[in-house]
Amino acid sequence: MEKVSNLRSPLTITLSVWKALFIREAVTRLSMGRVAWLWLMLEPLIVIIFHLYWYSALHIGSIYGMDIAIWFMLGFSGYFLFNRIGKQCMNALNANQALFAYQVVKPIDAVITRAALEGFIMTVTIGLLCIVIKTLGLPLYLSNFMLAISAWVGLSLLGLGYGMVFSVINHLVPEVEKLLNFMTFPLYFISGVLFPVLGVPEPYHGWIMINPIVHGIEYLRLAFGNSYITDPNISLNYLYGCALSFNLLGLALHKKYAVKLVTL
Repeated sequence: MEKVSNLRSPLTITLSVWKALFIREAVTRLSMGRVAWLWLMLEPLIVIIFHLYWYSALHIGSIYGMDIAIWFMLGFSGYFLFNRIGKQCMNALNANQALFAYQVVKPIDAVITRAALEGFIMTVTIGLLCIVIKTLGLPLYLSNFMLAISAWVGLSLLGLGYGMVFSVINHLVPEVEKLLNFMTFPLYFISGVLFPVLGVPEPYHGWIMINPIVHGIEYLRLAFGNSYITDPNISLNYLYGCALSFNLLGLALHKKYAVKLVTL
């Protein structure tokens, strides 16, 4: 009976593995140098300032009732959240291949912990960006905290599901990563980051609304502005439905190719 009581449950083992992998990933990032961590924080700010320069030249100060700086900050933060989690998860298997020699470490563990670390980094980043914007005296007000959290978590789960699916595909067919990297830039244009979705004419407007990232970003903006005008057809249910579909597909692929993922 004493031996049985000393055995750890599968949940306890899994949580211990996640904790160890999370710390390992964080230390690995930190060992790249302080500049690497600083760049992770500054990249969204630099991109926002660059685009603000061009919009200021056009004398555009607000978009549908929201200050242009805040509009860009929320749009790019939401997109970077999805994109960074997706990319980190997609490359998790190749980066942690040696650890799969331990039976307690599964490929899915590496994917989940990378998503958690990237989500944490981006949460700190948007917090710092909000502080900077408030310091500059811009009208940033969180009008709906729960809506902001829902949109943020939804985009995180969408990135996790996307990364989970393509972590398997990329591991089995490495050439896919080049195609996905090529598609990153056009994704800006169909995610409502650079322009308001309400300004897109039909039939392109309907096509853009198929993209679940649009729904997450628009809800994030809506949570920070009572006066912000957005498409009435945006839906958190659609965002979470797409995220759930990607995650279920990713789990199914990890289960189906479990042996290949640790042997290739």
